[in-house]
Amino acid sequence: MSNSRQRATPPDRRLEPMSNEIENKAALVTGGSRGIGAAVAVRLAQAGADVAFTYQSNAEAAGRVVEKIKQAGRRALAIKADGTDAAAVVASVDEAAATFGRLDILVNNAATFVLAPIDQIGADELERTIALNVRAPFLAAQAAARHMTEGGRIVSIGSNVAEHAPFPGLSLYSMSKTALVGMTKGLARDLGARGITVNVVHPGPTDTDMNPADGPNGETFAAFTALNRYAQPDEIAAVVAHLAGPGGAYVSGTTISVDGGFAA
Repeated sequence: MSNSRQRATPPDRRLEPMSNEIENKAALVTGGSRGIGAAVAVRLAQAGADVAFTYQSNAEAAGRVVEKIKQAGRRALAIKADGTDAAAVVASVDEAAATFGRLDILVNNAATFVLAPIDQIGADELERTIALNVRAPFLAAQAAARHMTEGGRIVSIGSNVAEHAPFPGLSLYSMSKTALVGMTKGLARDLGARGITVNVVHPGPTDTDMNPADGPNGETFAAFTALNRYAQPDEIAAVVAHLAGPGGAYVSGTTISVDGGFAA
């Protein structure tokens, strides 16, 4: 009998969007021009929110996301911002709130990924990773909290490797994503009395252009999961949208793994 595992495939059908569960809310998604961030931005729009998102440099990709948000019947705003620039992070939050007249949802998604042995990580890589993966989410949450009222939602996109690092070279990235867990717990206490929830979603291997399921490491990464497949970005976005809606009203200060059983 063969010991090989048959690789599972994701469901053929697209996840159905929620219907107006966050009608007339306003959201900001950092790093929203591609991958998980783009999926989250579009899904929030399908659920009824006006959506702003930041992007680093690809205006064409940002334009495609804007069109999808508009197709959902919602207002869209693409903000070019460098997540390693502290002032730009705060300015993007304030711009989103000013454009929509409110800010109800923040999704901290923008991040950089470094895979390297610890003795090969330079000071520049360390500083950039901390700036984008840790400092920017904190500053964005701090700025967003000034605009949010009761019912506000802050969701940060962590990583499955904050729970379990299955191979060498993940020390820097795992550290940066684990920091979001501590930040979330503290912010949940700081903002809970105001009715604002704060959570982390830990995706597992997800089929994006940065980590494609058919890439050179795809089969290896898929085999780490119990389901033996990659997630589709919309599967991550569905959980984020749930937390942003009424179903997430009593969920705060916690991590939710959407990793196909990676950490099982």
